[in-house]
Amino acid sequence: MTGPVKTAVTAGQAVTRVDGRLKVTGQARYAADAQVPDVTFAALVGSTVARGSVDRVDAAAARRQPGVVDVITDFGGVTLPFDPRRVAAFGQAVAVVVATSLEEAQHAASLVEVSYGAAPHVTDLDSPEATVRPGTRTKDYARGDADAALRSAAVVSDLNYSIERNNHNPMEISATVARWDGGRLTVWDKVQSVSGARTSYAKALGVDPGAVQVISPFVGGAFGNAGQTWPHQLLTAYAARRVNRPVKLVLSRRQLYAMTGYRPASRQRLAIGADRSGRITAIVHEGRVEGSRYDPYEDNVTGPARFMYGSPNMRSTFRVAELDVNPGTYMRGPGATSGAFALESAMDDLAHRLGMDPIELRLRNEPVRDLEEDLPFSTRQLTECFRSGSATFGWSRRNPTPRAVREGSRLIGVGTAGASFHTLVSACAASARIGADGVAEVRCGTSDMGPGTYTAMTQVAADALGLPLNRVRFLLGDSSFPKAPSHSGSRTMASVGSSVRNVGAMLRDRFIRTAVTDPGSPLHNASPADVDVVDGRMVLRGDRTRGEWYADLLKRRGLDGLDAEQDWQPADSKGLSMYAYGAVFAEVAVDEALGTVRVRRVFASYDAGRIVNPMLAHSQAIGGMVGGIGMALLEGTHLDHRDGRIVNANLADYLVPVNADITALDARFVPGEDLAADPLGVKGLGELVIVGIPAAIANAVFNATGRRVTDLPITIDKLL
Repeated sequence: MTGPVKTAVTAGQAVTRVDGRLKVTGQARYAADAQVPDVTFAALVGSTVARGSVDRVDAAAARRQPGVVDVITDFGGVTLPFDPRRVAAFGQAVAVVVATSLEEAQHAASLVEVSYGAAPHVTDLDSPEATVRPGTRTKDYARGDADAALRSAAVVSDLNYSIERNNHNPMEISATVARWDGGRLTVWDKVQSVSGARTSYAKALGVDPGAVQVISPFVGGAFGNAGQTWPHQLLTAYAARRVNRPVKLVLSRRQLYAMTGYRPASRQRLAIGADRSGRITAIVHEGRVEGSRYDPYEDNVTGPARFMYGSPNMRSTFRVAELDVNPGTYMRGPGATSGAFALESAMDDLAHRLGMDPIELRLRNEPVRDLEEDLPFSTRQLTECFRSGSATFGWSRRNPTPRAVREGSRLIGVGTAGASFHTLVSACAASARIGADGVAEVRCGTSDMGPGTYTAMTQVAADALGLPLNRVRFLLGDSSFPKAPSHSGSRTMASVGSSVRNVGAMLRDRFIRTAVTDPGSPLHNASPADVDVVDGRMVLRGDRTRGEWYADLLKRRGLDGLDAEQDWQPADSKGLSMYAYGAVFAEVAVDEALGTVRVRRVFASYDAGRIVNPMLAHSQAIGGMVGGIGMALLEGTHLDHRDGRIVNANLADYLVPVNADITALDARFVPGEDLAADPLGVKGLGELVIVGIPAAIANAVFNATGRRVTDLPITIDKLL
């Protein structure tokens, strides 16, 4: 890197979304909006049993319907994660109907008759018949002798916690449009990783990845359910190859529950022992989650308890119940949100038993290093989050006695919880080009499911190139662009942002080197280190009269542009424990007679490193809080265990928060940066902001009512 960039730095500023106008005017194109000539429409036939064989598929009536192009019952030309001749979960695709209209396809699909050889199944996490195995990716852990220390502890909290399955309910339902041109496949899809999807399609269909292009410029919410390529997406591409025409498939909301993942239900025991002064001496965490018999996904809930608070003795076990259900998957704050509910509820319960302020208990057990990995923290400002957050929230006015604060028939309570999520940074590539008009185009094969990737990357690129925002275009969502990691795990800002910063600086330096070696340039023979870039004009520091615009340099040299592309690799940070942190506060009002819970306000203070765009970050925090309110009070997926059917697979019966459920939500960010994590100093935010919300609400409910609810969601029956 040569001279410093003097253009007004936009990273750190509250810039409005550069793609906002497209979205509010309906011009943003999502997967189902792809306009492909001669397109046909697909409808899936789902199994009506949870386990067994597919003995016979009678598609004769369906084939006779007007507009039907094909009824596909043989999936031999595509590799699926399950044996298509056998049913592994209710709703599994057993046939695909392709027709010239959506209505024709759906009607024909309703006429397909399937005969099954049903087999015994288990879909209940709590069933004694469920096969339970140790986690394969999450091993049991121990330091010291936690059980002995727990037995000798002066004060103990030892409770069981349960969380029902949560389903993703993004506004955009999964949609796929597939078209073959000879041996080349183009897919317009809803995905969080265009590069990962390209690999999945190529592997499943037996083609070279270079023959697959995945296009996904906008994602209408996902929270994890578009993080992998699901069987219905592969079947769409397979159907398009079979009928030799483009095929569009859009799942119904009901199918979304059965054909994409979810946050698995969990059962946890969390025990904490302490001495009378509040020093924790033992933590025992035993977690068990539901899992699909044929899929490896495991929602590790035992992570936070291993390191969040100091304890010389700690033991955790993690088990997966193998069930006849469709696979779970990552859902915002995966593992950590469920685990934090148990841990932070237990900390609140322990504080109550000790007669100690819950924040004081946490501060008293602040670790000096990550005890699980025996590593120093890269940065950790959890203490500052609690101190500054409690002051803003007004925690000092809290009455520690449950049921002590009333407003008419309502019981008022406040609660708090800590939050953490590991910082992920992955290799990423990006390209940048400045054309003859002086406008930069930066490309990266990342995605944007809502956090504002277009905007934040435009800011980073503008700063690196020395250009104003309106002279930079950031493009994403195409697998032909330089490869990026999955848009998940709060890694995008750190990974893509660092790559964009790097390639932008490379291109800026290329322009400067070209100028100082060009006899026709006013900057000829200047030292590159003495050249600044201000709004696209290279100028000599100390003599602003010597300089020229990017566009003028290109014109004089007869060039239509200069470009740069490079793979960026994160530095080795294995010797550090890297997490983002937060302190969450909630106030609730509980109707004493009806048992209804109303969240009156939520506030959080976050240590997420450098904040590139405070407006986007605040929006992320509000979204996470809304999701946490849903998990705490409303959301739960229910199965009929007789056949594995999801009985509330719709937005009428699966409850999510609406405007009437949301009142005052706010967040602040503790100043800081983590340069050990990445050159931008960011730590990730999108996953963190839901962690701790359900626990803070449950702790507030206890403060209001005196009832410790350990089962989510907190429904009326648990408070009456």
